Amino acid sequence: MITDINQLDLNKTYSYADYLTWQFQEKLELIKGKIFKMSPAPSTTHQRISMELAGMLYIFFKPHPCNLFAAPFDVRLMDKKNRD
Repeated sequence: MITDINQLDLNKTYSYADYLTWQFQEKLELIKGKIFKMSPAPSTTHQRISMELAGMLYIFFKPHPCNLFAAPFDVRLMDKKNRD
């Protein structure tokens, strides 16, 4: 079981299944199997811009049958040709 990010080889390629088994607090992204450590909490300027953008997107998408999320959470993007 991986409980510390230092147990991972940052040069290795990992799968989403691997990612789901990791049990540590550090924030990271897995892009094309590669690990990218995420930076510390965003600045006040970042948060201000993020809220402004989220507000505009909310107004635009409100009449549409979709969901808009402002908080981060895991997102898995796949190529159309690789979805079975």
